[in-house]
Amino acid sequence: MKLDLIPKLKHTNSNNFFLLAGPCAIEGEDMAMQIAEKVVSITNKLEIPFIFKGSFKKANRSRIDSFTGIGDDKALKILQKVSETFDVPTVTDIHESSDAAMAANFVDVLQIPAFLVRQTDLVVAAAETGKVVNLKKGQFMSPESMQHAAKKVTDSGNEKVMITDRGTMFGYQDMVVDFRGIPTMKQYASTVLDVTHSLQQPNQSVGVTGGRPDMISTIARAGIATGVDGLFIETHFDPTNAKSDGANMLDLAKLEKLLTDLVAIRKTINHLGQ
Repeated sequence: MKLDLIPKLKHTNSNNFFLLAGPCAIEGEDMAMQIAEKVVSITNKLEIPFIFKGSFKKANRSRIDSFTGIGDDKALKILQKVSETFDVPTVTDIHESSDAAMAANFVDVLQIPAFLVRQTDLVVAAAETGKVVNLKKGQFMSPESMQHAAKKVTDSGNEKVMITDRGTMFGYQDMVVDFRGIPTMKQYASTVLDVTHSLQQPNQSVGVTGGRPDMISTIARAGIATGVDGLFIETHFDPTNAKSDGANMLDLAKLEKLLTDLVAIRKTINHLGQ
């Protein structure tokens, strides 16, 4: 997929990777604007094409008392304000077919969660909006099987599709990234590595997902070296108190150093490929 198919996506440095980043969930306007402002500042400086990420609701929670959102309309309007204020595209997940048309009124990219990527009605509903569709690879799926998910989008008349790898289940409570899958999935669509979700430790006994944020730099560096087109990183200025997925998010204060290092690695990889 060509990056110029994503509205508002700035890509002056076409040799760089692109970035989907932001909080796991929209917790309020102030936090979303604060995170967006910081990430926009960093990505502009490093010439990284940037898409702001935020879930307008969280439907796949471990416990019934887990945070699910601040209200669909309110959260989607915050995503729209981020886009208009900072002139960047936005992405959010959808969980039901009826979400597709609703969310498409506010964001540029519709994301299909990993657990739902085999749901044909949901994928087709997203494709039929004409928006870019980001397909999360199911933790239970092989890289090769993602060609069929991508084909559902293109067969629906929408060529704007990308795939995001978020690791594969390893036992009951851990995730692992098989980097052999990156070149495989790149045959089907632009491929993104979800760095932070691939470090989740789900199904903990307390009902709250754990994570290994200390390994974010390791996984991100490996992804760039493997040749991913983009990276997906959830970030928050206070991960400990984030209302969703705080255990595996990157502290916003560490984002600039990480991205600076990754840009340097990407330049080296590009040079070696010449």
